[in-house]
Amino acid sequence: MEFSKILVTLLILQALFPSHVTIQAALANSNLFREYIGAEFKNVKFTDVPVNPNVEFHFILSFAIDYDTSSSPSPTNGKFNVFWDTDNLSPSEVSAIKSSHSNVKVALSLGGDTVGSSSAFFSPSSVDSWVSNAVSSLTSIIKQYNLDGIDIDYEHFQADPNTFAECIGRLISTLKKNGVISFASIAPFDDDQVQSHYLALWRSYSQLIDYVNFQFYAYAQGTTVSQFLDYFNTQSSNYNGGKVLVSFISDGSKGLSPENGFFNACSNLKSQNKLNGIFVWSADDSKANGFKYEEQSQALLATSG
Repeated sequence: MEFSKILVTLLILQALFPSHVTIQAALANSNLFREYIGAEFKNVKFTDVPVNPNVEFHFILSFAIDYDTSSSPSPTNGKFNVFWDTDNLSPSEVSAIKSSHSNVKVALSLGGDTVGSSSAFFSPSSVDSWVSNAVSSLTSIIKQYNLDGIDIDYEHFQADPNTFAECIGRLISTLKKNGVISFASIAPFDDDQVQSHYLALWRSYSQLIDYVNFQFYAYAQGTTVSQFLDYFNTQSSNYNGGKVLVSFISDGSKGLSPENGFFNACSNLKSQNKLNGIFVWSADDSKANGFKYEEQSQALLATSG
């Protein structure tokens, strides 16, 4: 009789608190490491960057931009061209690095800060025409380079947030449905205009976005560990349910640098099962310091506990 009462009590408790179990199960560290490469034309190669076999490693080619390749580039309404260092990061180089390391995948990033010496704007003529052009041009580039995913890094806008959300959301949806990509990420930072566009996208299409490469290095130089952790919690709340990755900039010019406590912050998050991965901007700049922080990042991600 007593056993029956205990069993009934346990069943009632389980019914009352199922969400607690789900939330706890959802918190888990990741061994994902991501690195942007090729934007600054510093002759960096995939093979220059150390790859730890015990992490999931994503190279992100920077950038594909829907601008023409003239001396004074102008928008092309979703017809993307390659603007990374193709001499060193060619289709054959992509195939070679993926063949050499079974844990490596390669993506491309769309947009970026500048094209030539001017800002690179998201500037669609219409949602339908932009999506049609983008799907066609990016499918061609992704297949040519044997790529696995895309990253969205527009930072300047000549369209409202809802237009951005529909264009990018429909692009990701179509590329995934067609089997062209297996993952997609976004790369916002803490700027009102940027956040308004990416949060509109998140509200409508978060289920299609696998990773949030939040640019924590866009915060001020001299950011402290406690500030960094506060920023992380704020952005995790903004992109609720998303895998928000932490980040640093190789030259240490902004944000929380590796020299000043970045890895302490990572260890703190890892102890809370909140370390969803690390990404770096960028391999081009890290070449000068021998990629020592890439090695340290991957070593941290590869260890359990």
